[in-house]
Amino acid sequence: MEGTVKCSANFLPLSPISFLERSAVVYRDRLSIVHGNVKFTWRETRDRCLRLASALTHLGISRRDVVAALAPNIPAMYELHFGVPMAGAVLCALNTRHDSAMVSVLLRHSEAKIIFVDHQLLDIAKGALEILSKASAKLPHLILISDRRSLAPEILEYESFIATGESNFEIVRPNDELDAIALNYTSGTTSRPKGVIYSHRGAYLNCLAAALLAEMSSMPVYLWTLPMFHCNGWCLTWAVAAQGGTNICLRSVTEEGIFDGIVEHQVTHMAGAPTVLNMIINAPQSVQRPLPRTVNVMTGGAPPPPQVLLKMKELGFNVTHGYGLTETYGPATVCAWKPEWNSLSPDEQAKIQARQGVNHLGLEEVDVKDSESMKSVPPDAKTMGEVMIRGNTVMNGYLKDVKATEDAFKGGWFRSGDLAVKHPDGYIELKDRSKDIIISGGENISTIEVESVIFSHPSVLEAAVVGRPDDHWGETPCAFVKLKDGSNASANEIIKHCRDRLPHYMAPRTVIFDDLPKTSTGKTQKFVLRQRVKAMGSVPKASKL
Repeated sequence: MEGTVKCSANFLPLSPISFLERSAVVYRDRLSIVHGNVKFTWRETRDRCLRLASALTHLGISRRDVVAALAPNIPAMYELHFGVPMAGAVLCALNTRHDSAMVSVLLRHSEAKIIFVDHQLLDIAKGALEILSKASAKLPHLILISDRRSLAPEILEYESFIATGESNFEIVRPNDELDAIALNYTSGTTSRPKGVIYSHRGAYLNCLAAALLAEMSSMPVYLWTLPMFHCNGWCLTWAVAAQGGTNICLRSVTEEGIFDGIVEHQVTHMAGAPTVLNMIINAPQSVQRPLPRTVNVMTGGAPPPPQVLLKMKELGFNVTHGYGLTETYGPATVCAWKPEWNSLSPDEQAKIQARQGVNHLGLEEVDVKDSESMKSVPPDAKTMGEVMIRGNTVMNGYLKDVKATEDAFKGGWFRSGDLAVKHPDGYIELKDRSKDIIISGGENISTIEVESVIFSHPSVLEAAVVGRPDDHWGETPCAFVKLKDGSNASANEIIKHCRDRLPHYMAPRTVIFDDLPKTSTGKTQKFVLRQRVKAMGSVPKASKL
């Protein structure tokens, strides 16, 4: 249109950095971070992040350089989410459950020039650097995050490091809003982790969407039970800053820490995988405390069983269920609640609430399509297809992996690898990952559906189902079950419980009682379970129907 002008007055690259700048003015004297006796205001947090960015540039960090972090949910980890991009660099927050071998692989792949390491994880980091040294790889500079200065006097410590920076540092803003702000490695539940590139624009839009889906008004009090390294805390690291909230940091997540934190700090919001929800509802009565107010909880990462959602509501938690992947900056969909569902029974409400729903406001489209024809599946709640996503909050691509990027975006959509159905109202419901679906005698079995039924047994704490080789049926369901403390149940009892509620072919033929291997984000590592059942061989004939 005539008269339209694109200039520095009306077009600036979007970046979450601006949220900290604003909160340092609007909420300057309000608490930004609380961790035990450590407390900072938003003005102080901005000052510390500027000093951090300045110190990084003094150490030679410049645009597009990768800075890694290996730390739990502590103030330094939060500050790195702003200080690193303020230096023009890219933050690579590493999974705190990785061993030295994996950390060395990711440091080498990312070419990180610096790694910030929490004192509790120092041995892991040293082990990784030793592996890199033996391989004659270039070593990143290690900076220790510790409240004990004498722990490793030969290593530069975080507080001493940021003290070398200037608070009047001029922020290195992105030249292009599609410049990388973060590098996140996938959780490795199905394959070797891949490096997912986030842009300033995508992070900006997704954190605004995350604040909306979490129903986060101004000045929320947010309890960090979700790892900040996981999709940058689903972009809530930046979203809390956008709303001038208070970050309550938890070094480790425990039942007692959650309830005490909520009561002591009047927490309004938190987030976590269904594992965290499970921890809450099964907390001992001696630990549970009446909530001073309703706490809004975002959950995702795996479909929460309806029974968990029902119990969370009874305890005073308002759960919003989202769905997404590392490649979509965390949540991509939300099960937006409709008033007409309020008249349904609690069980029916919980079943609906467990659906993955519709795209959030920051994302353009989510659909369920036939992987070959790319046609949308009918909204009949029966026909399965692959969840496909497109919009501004989808990754730039995989670092150093053109083929994987092209495969992921084949057909103009991001292919999630997740299988779902679409309900008549347009809401999607996840049924399985494409690799997890069990095909038994030509019939598709949704492991999520079987797991939900197993979970309804009163003695079951956790359950995961995978396909076990079967000479007759091809494969049949094998359930791995962890019982609640003090509870008992036999394999036959679990199988009967399922057969009473499912078609017999969907019921597990094998039940194994054991702890479930997990990623640090609460996802069950089904590839580990598949390896176990493969080693077990075919189901014995005596146990077949």
